[in-house]
Amino acid sequence: MVWQADVPSTSGSDAERGDGPATFDRGDQSNKNENSELARVLIVDDDAAMQRMVVNYFRERNICAVSASGRQEMIHQLRESDPSLIILDLRLGQDDGLDLLREIRSHSDVPVIITTGHRCDEIDRIVGLELGADDYVLKPFNLHELLARVRAVLRRQEIGRAASQRDPEGGRYRFNGWNLERRARRLTDPNGKPVVLTKGEYALLVAFLDAPQRPLTREHLLQATRMHEDVFDRSIDVQVLRLRRKLETNPSAPSVIRTARGVGYVFALPVERLEARPVLGSSVPPA
Repeated sequence: MVWQADVPSTSGSDAERGDGPATFDRGDQSNKNENSELARVLIVDDDAAMQRMVVNYFRERNICAVSASGRQEMIHQLRESDPSLIILDLRLGQDDGLDLLREIRSHSDVPVIITTGHRCDEIDRIVGLELGADDYVLKPFNLHELLARVRAVLRRQEIGRAASQRDPEGGRYRFNGWNLERRARRLTDPNGKPVVLTKGEYALLVAFLDAPQRPLTREHLLQATRMHEDVFDRSIDVQVLRLRRKLETNPSAPSVIRTARGVGYVFALPVERLEARPVLGSSVPPA
C-alpha cells in the first residue's frame, strides 16, 4: 500500500527535515510478518509514559505493539508495516488527532480507536466517530478495558470478513440503478458515476440495504453503524441528512430514505443483492 500526504514545511531543506509529499510506501515487505498470527497495534500518543505502559501491557499479552508520538513517527511506522489497529490520541501537542484520523481514513480502512483525556470533548469524540473511528476510550483508562475494546473491534472486523466469505450473495447491492460494492466500498449512481461516502455514511447505507422497506429505529442504526453507546442518537439524524444529500433527487422531500415517525427511518426502495467475490480474512489476538 502507498499513502501520500502533504507535510507542512518548516525551516531547513526538504532533505534535512524529510518534508514534501510523504509517501507511506513500505517497499518490499513480502516476507515481513508473513507468517505471524499476532495482531499489530500502533499506539499514537505523545505521552512517553503512556506509550511504554500500553506497549508493554500488550506485548505481555502476545500482541505486537509499536508506538509513535506524532505524525512523522506514525508515517514511519505505517511505512514499516500495515497495522491491524491504531489507537490514536486526539491531543498530540503540535499535531491534531482529528487531522491524522482524516489522513488515515483517506488511505486506509484500518480500525481506529480514539482516546481523549477530557470528558467535555464530546464534540471531538462525535466528530472522530463520524470521520471513521471505530470506538473511543476516555483517559485515564483501565488497560484491561482498552485491550477488551481492541479485541472487540478486531473481532467485529473478522466476523464481517468471515460473513462475506460464507455469503457470496452478501457483497453487492443494486437499487433503482445505484450499485454498492461492499468489498471496495464503492457506490455508483445510475449513470455509473462514483459517489464518495464517509465511513459513517457507508455503514448507515449498508444497514438500510440489509433491511430494505422496513422501519429501523435510531437505536438499531446506532448499533449497526458501530457508534459508541454514549453518542446521542441525534448523530444518526445528521448522518441520514448527509446520506440523503447524496442519494435523493430532492433531499428536502426524500423518497429513498423516509422518516418513520415515532420509529426512525425506512429505506423505501426494493434492493437486489448480487454475487460478490470472496474476501481474505485476518487474525484476531487470543482472549
